[in-house]
Amino acid sequence: MPGSHDQKNLRPATHGAAGLLPSLSALVMKESEIIDKLRCEIKRLRSIIAATSPDLPALLKTRGLTIYKSQPAQDLLLPDASHLDSFYRKLLHYSFRIFLRDVIKHQQQFSACDVTRYTSPAKAAEYIDFLTDVGLLEKLDNPSFRLAKRPIRSFGATLEWLLAEIIKRELGAEAMWGVKFRRQETGGDYDILAKINCSLLLYMESKSSPPKQMLPKHIAAFLDRIGDLHPDISIFFMDTQLRMKDKIVPMFAEELARRNDHPPQISRVENELFAVGSTLFIMNSSGSIRGNIERILMEFFNPDRQ
Repeated sequence: MPGSHDQKNLRPATHGAAGLLPSLSALVMKESEIIDKLRCEIKRLRSIIAATSPDLPALLKTRGLTIYKSQPAQDLLLPDASHLDSFYRKLLHYSFRIFLRDVIKHQQQFSACDVTRYTSPAKAAEYIDFLTDVGLLEKLDNPSFRLAKRPIRSFGATLEWLLAEIIKRELGAEAMWGVKFRRQETGGDYDILAKINCSLLLYMESKSSPPKQMLPKHIAAFLDRIGDLHPDISIFFMDTQLRMKDKIVPMFAEELARRNDHPPQISRVENELFAVGSTLFIMNSSGSIRGNIERILMEFFNPDRQ
């Protein structure tokens, strides 16, 4: 019958389309594996280059800067070396970082219900178990806990450590955090400094507090430090997933307009990542910190950028 013949002709095409699905899936997986391998190779090459070029302190000396202090242990919340890798992997998750900020807030004594403002009870219980296992929490007689290391004034130092570790572990570059120099015109420390591609200096300012706590003086101090240091790349990072366009970007625009007759243009690179001219960038933690830093470096090294 003609109808039966037509149906038979349709069947092979249907099976053929279904047969393509595993191939497409394998292709996607293969591309993902290739990207991972390329990342590893770039990291390996960067490590080799870093080992055969002047180190970060030497790079800073070419700018007339000698490190006075760096990477202070005070307020640094880290477990013993045997648990450091697992703690690092946890810190890569935004939900764990905001949970840890709550723990620091209630560090003297807290129960699970005290640290569920931004975290579900189930996830809070998981994180409490983890922190107890790695020795950062002590369990008290009643169903409550406290930090084993106290006092910790803020999450800031631990966040700086994390950012430096991301640059070292994921990008294969040399990095230091909490760096202070003698006789600097601008007070305070440089949160993260890194050596990129042998001779380029990256300066990163990190903020663990939410945008509502940011003031114009914080933006001004960051720009002053850039003026003192003259880094090749500067990044202003806020550990939040709130929009930068609402408050932070306008604050930068106002401060830059106050300092310059012709201030640099602020443009969106993608999502919550912004470029201020060609060497200064604003980012938050949406997506992943590593991914955002990589995207900034891609933008900086783009030969077509203005």
